[in-house]
Amino acid sequence: MPKSKGRREAPTRKGPTPRKGEVTAQQRALAAPSARYTKPIPQSQKVSPPWLGPLILGLLLAGVLIIITNYIGILPGETSNWYLFLGLGFITAGFLTATSWR
Repeated sequence: MPKSKGRREAPTRKGPTPRKGEVTAQQRALAAPSARYTKPIPQSQKVSPPWLGPLILGLLLAGVLIIITNYIGILPGETSNWYLFLGLGFITAGFLTATSWR
């Protein structure tokens, strides 16, 4: 018996076509729950400790004061790049601490 040379029909779906981005019931049934999922912390629980703000400001101000006093010549010894690096280190530590502010 010869094969038909006609166009092959695509299988049809039953039910309405899901909209773009919509998850069907079949997809939900096939998706296994992940054991690695961690629920997000509610916004009400994300609170910074009360000492974090003063610590941030203290680090930033200490860095600026070290740099300024180095150029004025108040610090012991001559003006040194090490004081500049120390001041920049304090400022960097202040910025890094500020990233944990909630």
